[in-house]
Amino acid sequence: MSHPARSAAALLRHDQAPIFAALGDRTRLALVSKLCAGQPRSISQLAQDSALSRQAITKHLRVLERAGIVHSSRSGRESRFRIDLQPLENLRDYLELVSAQWDRALSRLQTLVER
Repeated sequence: MSHPARSAAALLRHDQAPIFAALGDRTRLALVSKLCAGQPRSISQLAQDSALSRQAITKHLRVLERAGIVHSSRSGRESRFRIDLQPLENLRDYLELVSAQWDRALSRLQTLVER
């Protein structure tokens, strides 16, 4: 983050709640992990080694898609899903901002207590 004030304002304009909500499920975290490992994948590929049905996987992928974390494209009869890292990078930046705010607040508290 090059300019903290400008970055903070930009980060706070984006609603991070849908991304947190989408990532708040083990299945969706596993899907994100699979998609981060390589090329776009079909629902069938993502459902391999899973106890979930393709329909259940599809529902989870739609939640991730609504949050902007994955995007789909049609290839014949199947949809292929790919990860979009930008929302995750924005989330990381947001968490770094919040962490820095807490560090400053705890530092002020420590200074106050040690007086």
